[in-house]
Parts: sequence; structure tokens; C-alpha cells
Amino acid sequence: MSTTTTASQLPPAAAADIVETVQDIQSSTKETNPHSEGIWVFGYGSLIWKPPIHYEQKQIGYIKNYVRRFWQHSEDHRGTPEKPGRVVTLIPYDEWKTIESVEGHDKVTWGVAFKIPSDDVEATRAYLDHREKNGYTVHTVDVFSLEDDQTPAVRNALVYIGTTDNEAYVGPAPADKIAQQIHDSYGPSGWNAEYLLNLAEALREISPGVKDDHKDWLRRL
Repeated sequence: MSTTTTASQLPPAAAADIVETVQDIQSSTKETNPHSEGIWVFGYGSLIWKPPIHYEQKQIGYIKNYVRRFWQHSEDHRGTPEKPGRVVTLIPYDEWKTIESVEGHDKVTWGVAFKIPSDDVEATRAYLDHREKNGYTVHTVDVFSLEDDQTPAVRNALVYIGTTDNEAYVGPAPADKIAQQIHDSYGPSGWNAEYLLNLAEALREISPGVKDDHKDWLRRL
């Protein structure tokens, strides 16, 4: 007849060795697979209403020290190389305040963070890298909730940003010029104006009462 020995029946030294071995294995697993617990991705544009297919949790919130602007050309989704549309990117606040008036702006950008399970990280990253290939690069941000503006609800979320030195960055222009370009542009993903209206509706749902002058001005034009 066989017997089973539990950890509580082992000598203290042997039990400690087992615990240490398990911890070493767990640590090694995290080192060889840094995404063993999944990743978070923060969306501030089309990802809000068209998120990655595989996500298991989402967190509505905001990031600090960035502003959202329609300063990125879109040649592959909402426009073409011959007639590019305009989509949003994030501009660091300290950089943005040298370009536009900061009056009335609260230095935050609202969006949604999506948690991608570990088994789907590789496929999701490949999907997003392709989707955001027109000038965007990956960065990390902390996401805060409405309930707590000091402790991040999500730490080190990935975010795709078209920085001001990327080839598709077009920068500021008079609001009526941006609105006209958005109105006239069409690409593989549809009308550029639809993108603007979808963004306006999505932001109204996740952050009611939060003011976004840039988006609101364009929508009214």
C-alpha cells in the first residue's frame, strides 16, 4: 500500500527546499516569458470602439501628461497615399504647450485599457503592429481611474503613439482645414469623418462631461 507525504510532514529543511525550488521555477518562467500574466494595451483612438479580438478585461481611465490631436496622417485606413486622412496621436503635454494654448486643458487623455491574456499576447501584438504600422511605435503608460488619481489602475500599459518625428506626422493646422481634410478623405477602413464621429461617441460614453475642445471643434465644423 502506498502512502502520500504532505509538505507539513516533511522536515523543515526539506519543506523549505521545496518552497525555494517552486519559487525559482516561477521566477524562471517569468524571465523566459515576461508576458506570462498577459499585457495591457491602452487605446485612445479607434481601439476604444474596435478593440483587439482577444481581451479578458477592460479598464476605462486616463493617462497623464498627453493630449490627443488629429495630427497624424492615415494612408492605410482612413485615407490613401494620394489623399491621406487624419487620425489621432498623442502629443506630450510639455511639447504640446509650445504649440497651442493650454488654457482649460487638464493634462489628461481618456481611453480604455484592455488586458490581453498570455496565450494571445503574441498574436495580438502582431495584429496591432500591423494595424498601427503607419508611423506608430510602442510606448508604455500608467492608466488612472476616475476613483483614484494617485495610484494607477493599470501600470505599464502598451500604447501606440505617432511621435512628432515619424514620417506620417503632419502636425497642427487651422481647425477648418483639418475638418475639411477629414470630411473629404476615404480609405480601406471607410470614411475619415466616420472615424471622427465614432471617436466622439465613444468618448462621450466613457468620459461623460469631460471636455475635449479639439475633437468637439472638429465635430461641429
